[in-house]
Amino acid sequence: MAVEAFTRWLARHKGLGWLLLVVAVVLFWLWRGERYQAQVEAPAAEPVSTAEEFHVEVMAFDAEPYQPGVVLQGQLLPHRTLVMRTRASGTLTRLPRLGQTVTEGDPLLTLSDDGRTVKLARAEAEYRLRQAEVTAATRLRRNQMISETDYLALKSAAAMAEAGLAEARLALSHTRIEAPFTGSIDALPVELGQFVQTGDVLLTLVDVSTLKLSAAAPQQQVAELAPGLPVTAVLLDGRELTGELEFVAQSADVNTRSFMLEARLDNPRGWRVAGASAELNIALSLRPAYRLSPALLALDANGRPGVHIVDEQDRMQWVPVTLLGITPDEAWIGGLPASVRLITRGAGFVTEGEGVRVRDAEPVP
Repeated sequence: MAVEAFTRWLARHKGLGWLLLVVAVVLFWLWRGERYQAQVEAPAAEPVSTAEEFHVEVMAFDAEPYQPGVVLQGQLLPHRTLVMRTRASGTLTRLPRLGQTVTEGDPLLTLSDDGRTVKLARAEAEYRLRQAEVTAATRLRRNQMISETDYLALKSAAAMAEAGLAEARLALSHTRIEAPFTGSIDALPVELGQFVQTGDVLLTLVDVSTLKLSAAAPQQQVAELAPGLPVTAVLLDGRELTGELEFVAQSADVNTRSFMLEARLDNPRGWRVAGASAELNIALSLRPAYRLSPALLALDANGRPGVHIVDEQDRMQWVPVTLLGITPDEAWIGGLPASVRLITRGAGFVTEGEGVRVRDAEPVP
């Protein structure tokens, strides 16, 4: 009955029926098109929060006391080296042994007298005579019994006699040469009985109870160097000598742009190492620093070293650091607060300033 009623209704309203048919076809076409597009194109991705997507592993680091140092190559030298020359002519009547150890004030060499003692005795007698004449003239001068000119002539003669006496004493002292400091005879180019003249080399005296080590520091490392810093010299065989930095040049060498320095080292055992090369380790002042793996260091666009940390708001930050020392196994850095949370994994997937989810890294066994 319902079908017959709908058929009679379509017969009376043929135009409206065709319209409904067209609308139904259009709706069907639109529905098929949407299904096809859904199959071909992926749906638009919904925005995802980075903080919810990315996790980073962090590890808490505390500053440790660290003593940085500067390592240089240098040369060891005797603290004092003296080439002694004769100040008078004569024949050598006494010589020390090559390699002999002497103490300050010990006699080393003696030259022939060659009449110097006689000249000294004559000068002493002349001086005593002139002094007596001046004494007598002084009494006469009080009584106006001698002229001023004669009195001054006697005083002048006494002064000349005193100068002659001093010269005779000096000439005699030049025949006896004493050690100016404690050391050892390192060179002796003369022989007993040899005639020497003024200026000839007699011997070389060296003092190796202390040594000095000279080296050159690059301009990048000289800023923190100052006299008084403790130093250690490592010899080629591994032995060590300790001391302190004694001198740092104020200006650099114009050719090498490096600063010359000298360290003074104690050598209580008298090791024969003067003239050898050694490694100089200069200990700088203690400072707080962090010890971490070199893999945690990251460079910025300008090549400066730094590390990735997580701040109090759980945002990733890149912080520049000062590289104090580095080996293949560890790096010491400065320039961070007393405590910091360093990102050990996941920093490469997060941009600076972006929030992250933090997960504590497992401690390294």
